[in-house]
Amino acid sequence: MRTMTRKLFVTTALPYANAPFHIGHMMEYIQADIWVRFQRLRGHEVNFVCADDAHGAPIMIAADKAGLSPQAFVGRIAAGRRQYLDGFHIGFDNWHSTDAPENHALAQSIYLALRRNDLIATRTIEQFFDPVKGMFLADRYILGECPKCGAKDQYGDNCEVCGAVYTPTELKNPTSALSGATPELRSSEHFFFRLSDPRCVEFLRGWTQDGRLQPEVANKVREWFSGDGSEDAGAPGGLDDWDISRDAPYFGIEIPDAPGKYFYVWLDAPIGYLASLKNLLDRRGQDFDAYLADPALEQVHFIGKDIVTFHTLFWPAMLKFSGRKVPDRIFVHGHLTVGGEKMSKSRGTGLSPLRYLELGMDAEWLRYYIAAKLNARVEDIDFNTEDFVARVNADLVGKYINIASRAAGFIAKRFGGRLAADPGVEGRALLDGLRAHQDAVAELYETRETGKALREIMMLADRVNEYVDRHKPWELAKHPEQAVLLHDACSVCIEAFRVLTVYLKPVLPALAAKVEAFLQIEPLQWHDAARSLGGHTIGAYRHLMQRVDTKLLDALFEPPAAPAPPAPGGEPLAAEIGIGDFARVDLRIVKIVAAERVEGSTKLLRLTLDAGEGPDPQGQPRLRTVFSGIAGAYAPEQLVGKLTVWVANLAPRQMKFGRSEGMVLAAGHADEKAHPGLYLLEPWPGAVPGLRVR
Repeated sequence: MRTMTRKLFVTTALPYANAPFHIGHMMEYIQADIWVRFQRLRGHEVNFVCADDAHGAPIMIAADKAGLSPQAFVGRIAAGRRQYLDGFHIGFDNWHSTDAPENHALAQSIYLALRRNDLIATRTIEQFFDPVKGMFLADRYILGECPKCGAKDQYGDNCEVCGAVYTPTELKNPTSALSGATPELRSSEHFFFRLSDPRCVEFLRGWTQDGRLQPEVANKVREWFSGDGSEDAGAPGGLDDWDISRDAPYFGIEIPDAPGKYFYVWLDAPIGYLASLKNLLDRRGQDFDAYLADPALEQVHFIGKDIVTFHTLFWPAMLKFSGRKVPDRIFVHGHLTVGGEKMSKSRGTGLSPLRYLELGMDAEWLRYYIAAKLNARVEDIDFNTEDFVARVNADLVGKYINIASRAAGFIAKRFGGRLAADPGVEGRALLDGLRAHQDAVAELYETRETGKALREIMMLADRVNEYVDRHKPWELAKHPEQAVLLHDACSVCIEAFRVLTVYLKPVLPALAAKVEAFLQIEPLQWHDAARSLGGHTIGAYRHLMQRVDTKLLDALFEPPAAPAPPAPGGEPLAAEIGIGDFARVDLRIVKIVAAERVEGSTKLLRLTLDAGEGPDPQGQPRLRTVFSGIAGAYAPEQLVGKLTVWVANLAPRQMKFGRSEGMVLAAGHADEKAHPGLYLLEPWPGAVPGLRVR
């Protein structure tokens, strides 16, 4: 373990500024915050920064729908960040925006340096253009029929039905998801970062394999150099050049000397790390360039596994060949699941961090629980409610907090709050044993093995509780002649509690502050575990943490109430059609005779429908199968026996789960994020399967 003072520049991934924080953000911020707090407890110098990722077409489009400028839209999102960060005790030194002047200047400076280094190329490419919106379309904004299986309404890069990967120009009957117009194929000059240049390849081969990455990440990156790994980064024979430009209209940073051209959001987003740092140092009056030029500085990024490509290829290469410091460590983590499944608000398995705080749940319950599950590998971690209750109530409160609660009252009432000057032989051995684990716990924090660190600390808490059970202060208190033994035992407990608090402080900073106030001591540092409080007078004890009430967890995971229906006229009417157009759609009343979830899909239910068609040639009821994306709104058992409306003459669709014959109808709001929910259509009593809707 290094003991010299370190200089650390630490970041987390920048959240996209189109929505509030979700629990995955909080998991990453808590992990990084714990590591940063540990470094500071050790006396190291840390600058911990982040920013909103504010650019790109999705934000421009969302702002337009909201009737706001992109800047105002992003500002509204940014205004809600503080309640999350403060609520979960995330101690960033600075929170900034990629639309800030510092980021504009740095992005253009880095680009110009790459251009001088002959690593920028231009190339004419063909893209779909929306003639109504007057803009080129990203893959996600193009819909059409899959060129492989013919499935309708597939996005411009891959088919969700058969899994085929293709280019948008291969789609059949493409349409713009923004306007519904048929897109036009147009040519445009784009700018590319020449990642395939031998200089970049040679540098990245070395940089990605020299211990800066976790072994599993380094192994994955190694595949990309031979084209065996990532669709994004690998190509036969090496790395692809990276398209770094987008055409106006686009919300972003203009490319120097290229009117109407903007940097692709993923070029300027990581530069936001530097921009946030520069903003912080400028306000302090520190020299940004000199700070980054210090060879002792360590640059560390915490990121999720879904953005490894950008941070292990594009970002270090951009920095290297623009003459800047490259990252020293990229720490990658997995995702957070609930009950082993991806989180879903509609199924009641969504964990809203804001809802958590609004219910009055202790933020440090969640910090402790997440820390207890995290390790240094790229593994998903699961939130399990029973496990959450057990770890907080049995371990955190039952083992750790109770050490103080079992001893503090006796110290206050019998000894005026003053601790014994020197513990006895057994007490000294216990305390020495706790302190002997200081380096081991520190090594676990350093290597981000927080789960192992907390298991080690709780093992030490077990030793203290065994000491309490052997000495039984409540029994000693019944005998005045045992006052010295009582004083010694309770003083040892308080000393042990303080040592454990030092070890837990990176995870539980607010609780540690309460302990410091109770003990009437200065803020604890890591080295304080080794010193003694013998003879010190402590303050009055007040209960430090409540146990988890399971009713709070029930409320936390309650499925959201159905949203109020939108006001009439909230969604514009579709274009006018004639009676003949309507007559061509055959709508029938059907009865749902069976419903079941589809293995491998979180959205689909398999519905078996009786459309009143009579028996088949074998004399069995003629039934239809429809795959419907309503699993988030309805449980299968809610649907069996219900009548609904079926589009009978919609062409069958072959999906990877089976053949879907038509479609059942449901109502929903146009803005699904603001107004989630689907409402299956139900006819009045008296309707029977087979009736046509006219």
